[in-house]
Amino acid sequence: MIRTLRGRLFLSHLAVAVTGVVVVLLVVRLTAPMLFDDSLRPGGPGGDGVRGAGPGLRATVADAVTTATVWGAVAGVTVALLAAGIVGRRLLRSLAEVGAATTAIAAGDYTRRITRPPEREIAALADDVTTLARTIAETEARRMRLISEVAHEMRTPLTVVDGYVEGIADGVFGVEELRHVRAESARLRRLSEDLSTLSRGVEGRLELASTETDLAALVRGTVDRLRPGFAATDVELRMDPPVGEVVLVVDPDRVAQVLENLVVNALAATEHGWVAVSVRGTPGGAEITVSDTGLGLDAEASEQVFERFHRGPGGHSGGSGLGLTIGRQLARAHGGDLTVTSRGPGQGSTFVFSLARTPAGASPNQP
Repeated sequence: MIRTLRGRLFLSHLAVAVTGVVVVLLVVRLTAPMLFDDSLRPGGPGGDGVRGAGPGLRATVADAVTTATVWGAVAGVTVALLAAGIVGRRLLRSLAEVGAATTAIAAGDYTRRITRPPEREIAALADDVTTLARTIAETEARRMRLISEVAHEMRTPLTVVDGYVEGIADGVFGVEELRHVRAESARLRRLSEDLSTLSRGVEGRLELASTETDLAALVRGTVDRLRPGFAATDVELRMDPPVGEVVLVVDPDRVAQVLENLVVNALAATEHGWVAVSVRGTPGGAEITVSDTGLGLDAEASEQVFERFHRGPGGHSGGSGLGLTIGRQLARAHGGDLTVTSRGPGQGSTFVFSLARTPAGASPNQP
């Protein structure tokens, strides 16, 4: 059975044409003899008997066939129009349902689904519209959830700011308490910057100022800058020296941003032990690894830590809760990825920040 729209249209036109021809032949076959016999009767248009009937007989036959063909053509066209109307109505019914569904989706009804028609092409179109509705519904749900999450994240610092400002205005607090207001203001600023970066990442508009970079030196400098934060803890910050030179075209500021977030999160998740940072070249680019002996992650949390505003045990997703989400986006903008493995709770975690030799969607700055 032919299920393609092209095949069905071909068969429908063929059926209409064959039907018209058959009807014309049947009508001519049935009416021509009767018209011819009527013309040969005495007093008929054929004259008296067969005498002198040569040219007149031919003309009479021609007239009879012409008249019969005209009536046959009228009947054939009528039947053909009826057949075409029936076939076209079935096809247009499916297209009308698709059109109604797209109108409903445009009006905000993302639950609209289309009954799958038998024609393969229209069925594919219906599936695409259904997939579009489902995707828009999921996007809208994520958007509403993001708005709710952002409102929740902003509520706490704004409440603190309002409390201190009101206390200072009432004379309960001194002006020196403005340091708390300043701290909460900085937190809101970081949240705003993180949301801006997150939005550009989702839209594929992350801009990378890529240049040829010595990753070993970059990682070493970032580790040295973060080392004072480990001084008052019982956690050792280690830097494993790379094997050979690791030079790659990357955005050094963005790479340092991701690495800093990984090290700070590892420290927050580790009470005793160590945090180790290493960098090595790979056939496709390079990998920066941050391992710790901290709380670890179960299988479910290994993906949840990359979700927006997720805060894992011990603060693996500390700060605004967007650090790892943004880190993965930045890694993928560099043609790599950010992944995590853990042997389980209490067994520590290992984050691998991979980078490709040519950043995706960015052109290196030539000196």
